Amino acid sequence: MVHEVRNQSSVSTFILMGFSEFPHLQAPLFLLFISIYTVTLVGILGIILVRRLSPKLQTSMYFFLSHLSFLDICYSSVITPKVLEILVVEDRMISFNGCMTQFFLDYACVITEMFMLAVMAYDRFVAVYNHLLYTVAMSHKFCALLVAGTYIWGSLCSMTLTYSLVGLSYCGSNIINHFVYEYSAILSASCSDPSFSQMVCFIISTFNEACNLLIIMASYVFIVATVIRMPSKGDLHKAFSICTSHLTAISIFHGIILLLYCVPHDKSSWLLMKEESALNAVMIPMLNPLITKM
Repeated sequence: MVHEVRNQSSVSTFILMGFSEFPHLQAPLFLLFISIYTVTLVGILGIILVRRLSPKLQTSMYFFLSHLSFLDICYSSVITPKVLEILVVEDRMISFNGCMTQFFLDYACVITEMFMLAVMAYDRFVAVYNHLLYTVAMSHKFCALLVAGTYIWGSLCSMTLTYSLVGLSYCGSNIINHFVYEYSAILSASCSDPSFSQMVCFIISTFNEACNLLIIMASYVFIVATVIRMPSKGDLHKAFSICTSHLTAISIFHGIILLLYCVPHDKSSWLLMKEESALNAVMIPMLNPLITKM
């Protein structure tokens, strides 16, 4: 399909603009991004290693955390190296196939991580609501099925979004005014009618966000109702410690996504969108150290 589209299009490569219109920002941004990327990799690999080596951390809670950490590494490694590259090199071109591949990997990680956070909310609900049967209810087989489901769904959604972009013609400008392969930035480089692609993006985004928020809100409504009935202060403190860091991660993750995709932007606000995307790229992978305080 990609080959057919490229035959119909005069554009075979894309150029990422990055922050080229603000050359004075490129050196500070490079140092900032590479520092955060290094800290993120070291921190997340440490989390995964500790979980593997410690017999006390073989519960479903840490099983989900390990997969969340893996997704953060994948997401960081898809985005950050390309960002660092365009901050230091003059040649910012990438092939059509390379652009679509990186777009697919980027969105697959984001959507999978979104549902992984929802699964973790359900896990905390079971831990608080039915802690005596927690290990039985959250068996290894059931947890593996939940994790597999998030990966499959994230890949299917990302594949659908990628296909909606591949089906467009890119016969105009090959410049993408962004530092990542963000959906609306790629769409703006197309000379086709974007209505179908925009509808696909809207349906997938709305459905995923609504399902996630429904699962998370339902889980925490039951958690709060359970916590209120707890007579022991020790149990109360334990319940809050289980949930607080996860709620922080969810708030930042969904807050940035809503800011990026649900708040209207005009053509003059590309710099603001780049800054918001930068927050999305560097902040979300650094949340795992907060979540480990459970």
